[in-house]
Amino acid sequence: MLGTQIRQKDSRFYFVAYPAADLLRRVRFISRYYGEGETIQPTEPRKDDEVASFIARIEGSDKAFQRQLSRTKVKQIQDFYAEAVNQPPIPGAVLLFTPEKLRFEPIGSFANVGNLEEPRQPYLIIDGQHRLAALHFFREKYPDEAQGIDVPCMIFDGETEDFATEMFVTINSTPTRINKSHLVDLYEKVAYAAPDKKLSAKVCELLYAESDSPLRYKVNRLGGRSRQQKWILQAELFNEVHRWVRLESRRLKVKQLSGARDVDKAARRSLYEPLRDFLKAAEAVLQTSWGNERYMVTRAVTLKALMRVCADLNRADGAAENREQRWTNKLRRLKNLEPDFRAEGFYERFPAKGQIERVSRIHRRIDQELGIQPISASRSDEE
Repeated sequence: MLGTQIRQKDSRFYFVAYPAADLLRRVRFISRYYGEGETIQPTEPRKDDEVASFIARIEGSDKAFQRQLSRTKVKQIQDFYAEAVNQPPIPGAVLLFTPEKLRFEPIGSFANVGNLEEPRQPYLIIDGQHRLAALHFFREKYPDEAQGIDVPCMIFDGETEDFATEMFVTINSTPTRINKSHLVDLYEKVAYAAPDKKLSAKVCELLYAESDSPLRYKVNRLGGRSRQQKWILQAELFNEVHRWVRLESRRLKVKQLSGARDVDKAARRSLYEPLRDFLKAAEAVLQTSWGNERYMVTRAVTLKALMRVCADLNRADGAAENREQRWTNKLRRLKNLEPDFRAEGFYERFPAKGQIERVSRIHRRIDQELGIQPISASRSDEE
């Protein structure tokens, strides 16, 4: 097929005008789509295909995206294809990915125009599943009109899985497409993501997965395998860790972080280990209420406040040696507040206009009980 090679910095990819029928034979749909009496069945990703599995988990886990938005959106696009006369039905390019390295042979004196071979396996659709699903149903209903449609496509070939994942995140990182919680896992894979976000995402991963973490499998995150009761959404956890990182950015030397090893080391030493020790200390002191549904101690609203208290305490007394024991002794006064965290009447004891204000009230109350000075933005900039 005829293609145009496009070079941008170190990247090379291809632009191709695919006839509708040819393209639909060469792509795989990861999600299920519905037409009028017809359904596109999703392709089951192979176990070793991380990118397709990731996309399938995201689109299958976001109920609004999968059930309502996809049905409505496909129908709207299909109707537009039928109604569009003077304007092109598909003006925007569909983004396709194949891990195969495609052979490109320039034609004559043109260095960037030539014959591009097609992959042996179907393309993965990085962006444009709804448009192609609508095209499928449109072609079934109006086969003669569909013959005159060429679909502009950008083809990315021979790249790593991280590259395809990064492309997907870049395109879909708006709140209306994918829930923020689903993206936290991927900050480490996005090459240009800010160091503070990479660092925060790494801490969230450790809190979820490490065997010594009091929050192990208690974080509600994409692809979580455990059926244990979840205490906090990954997005909420990320926001609190990221808040800490922003307040202590100079202390943590966030701007100096570069490679994955630097991020991992900083995450473990500076954030994960203090959080682990603090939560273990809180669990030891609040044995009656920890994990008890009759109390609000391990609900998101209180866990977020406890993480802020941890940041304050770590600023005042963060030496690693005997930290868990020191902090257990420090937190014994939390026992005085335990009755206030009973689920019955909790919201009356901590009145607020919403969760943001309530988290702040709980944070201040615990700091006062423990005699801890909260970190301020001005203090965080002292060093």
